[in-house]
Amino acid sequence: AAHAALTRFLAQGLPRYAAQAHDPNAAAVSRLSPYLHFGQISAQRVALAVASARDAGAENRERYLEQLVVRRELAENFVWHTPDYDTPAAWPDWGRRTLDEHRADPRESLYDHAAFEAAATHDPLWNAAQREMRLTGHMHGYLRMYWAKKILEWSESPEAALATALALNDRYQLDGRDPNGYAGVAWSLGGLHDQGWKERPVYGKIRYMNARGAARKFDVAAYVARFGG
Repeated sequence: AAHAALTRFLAQGLPRYAAQAHDPNAAAVSRLSPYLHFGQISAQRVALAVASARDAGAENRERYLEQLVVRRELAENFVWHTPDYDTPAAWPDWGRRTLDEHRADPRESLYDHAAFEAAATHDPLWNAAQREMRLTGHMHGYLRMYWAKKILEWSESPEAALATALALNDRYQLDGRDPNGYAGVAWSLGGLHDQGWKERPVYGKIRYMNARGAARKFDVAAYVARFGG
């Protein structure tokens, strides 16, 4: 099954990767992360196959290999060298500091773990992403970032947001309990491997995402129609 998924990606997804990988509706991503997580195919095997796919185009190959090799290695090094990788102590100093400065900011919406798990927020896009994860064990990378950042925005504290994001990711994602997941959540909530951005309520200088930005990247209505429930 892992090799079949790789073969399908090389033929159908990789030739469109640079242009459409950001679009959850486009089916341009590899969806190989569960197979990589469980060791059913190696990152080396995937990298060699992608590097050899000359007809797919250089930009597509380079974009995908940057994710597979560079980002994956950064996540593994983060977890390997950071004993408290799943706590706020692993976040960069500037990230913890800016979140502390905005800890008391009013939240326009507040949800507990049960509401998040049930996809019972006011945001149709967030709810659709949560439902896709629960139904399929998969969530597109762009939506994972949006999903985690909104948990930060709608939780009573950064610590509560982290606990919710990790618990849901590790329970429902087929590639959960993986360095990529822990690094991704730390990036979304605490600024790991990132920089400070425009200061906002709740987020401080943590990078912000919203539904309007998502609508500029892909057809949100079409995605919500598939998983909106």
